[in-house]
Amino acid sequence: MAGKNPWGNSSGDSSDGGDRSDAPNGGDGEGSKPKGPRNPWLPQGGGDGPRRSASIDDIFKNRGPEGPRRGSGGPGGPNFRMPERPGGKSWIPLIVIVVLAIWCLVTSFHLIGPQQKAVVKTLGNYTRTLDSGLKFTAPFPIETIEIEDVEGVRAVTIPSNRANAKLILTGDQNLVDLSYIVRWNIKNLEQFKFRLAEPEETVSEVAEAAMRATVAEKTLDETFSGQGRAEIEQAVRERMQRVLDSYRAGINVLGVEIDKADPPSEVVDAFRDVSVAEQNADAARNQARGYAQQVIANAQGEAQAFDKVYEEYRLAPEVTRRRIYYETMERVLGETDKTIVEADGVTPYLPLPEVNRRRSTVTPPPAAPSATTTQGGQ
Repeated sequence: MAGKNPWGNSSGDSSDGGDRSDAPNGGDGEGSKPKGPRNPWLPQGGGDGPRRSASIDDIFKNRGPEGPRRGSGGPGGPNFRMPERPGGKSWIPLIVIVVLAIWCLVTSFHLIGPQQKAVVKTLGNYTRTLDSGLKFTAPFPIETIEIEDVEGVRAVTIPSNRANAKLILTGDQNLVDLSYIVRWNIKNLEQFKFRLAEPEETVSEVAEAAMRATVAEKTLDETFSGQGRAEIEQAVRERMQRVLDSYRAGINVLGVEIDKADPPSEVVDAFRDVSVAEQNADAARNQARGYAQQVIANAQGEAQAFDKVYEEYRLAPEVTRRRIYYETMERVLGETDKTIVEADGVTPYLPLPEVNRRRSTVTPPPAAPSATTTQGGQ
């Protein structure tokens, strides 16, 4: 019984070629064209043509929403052409000209800020420096421009990490841990851009060399004192400026500020003990100086008083001698407990101070209880 092929006619139909194994090379005996079951995904009609692949990609490769594309001139096809201008000319030259014009405008006008300056390089070589404002140059890449802030203050901290110690040797062979800040700005933009490869690194190295040279001329106490710090900061700034000017670096050193000046951490305890001992010694010296000044002042006052008495003695020797005698006796006898009276019929010595002292030491008898108190007790 002949079975029906789901893809076409029955397997025994001679019009579809039957079994491909009946003909050599899979053909039907009329040629090399193979015949077999019809592919349901192919378009209907014409069963005499060659069989196509059943791959979905191959089926829809050349098919679109409106059928197969066979070299049509639609968008994206091989024969695509841009619209033409009136007169049959192309739009491409005009588009290129417009793009170049916009490029020239964008790369030729530059707005430079009030604290900024710019260097211009023509084909890679420096040509001029531009001040602030709206400036014009040749378009890129003919001329390039580099803008820098020349008035802004820049700072370099040494060491960069304050947790690290920067030990410097003083003039009295002591070590001090210093950290400081250097503030600078740009003085000459041309020299700054083309003389130094790494400006901040150069400033840091010059500052460290100047600080070591300056501290080596000071003692440890001068480094810690306020006046000594101010002298060190001024000397370091002047040294740095001289060195950078010799390099033609175009940098202006505005100032140096010492942020920390401490002894090394390994000897900080011993240093504090020495500092306390020095402070105690200073206090003792100050106390001794004060006492000496007081004694000297008293002596000078007594000498001036004696000179005045001597002048009076020269004018009236007898009167001055008697006055000095009376004053001396008054001062001496005023400090004793004796009273001497020189008069007829009076005992020469009266111990009046002793009597007064005994009278003051005698305690009075206790007062008798009043009648009111006695009656209240009854």
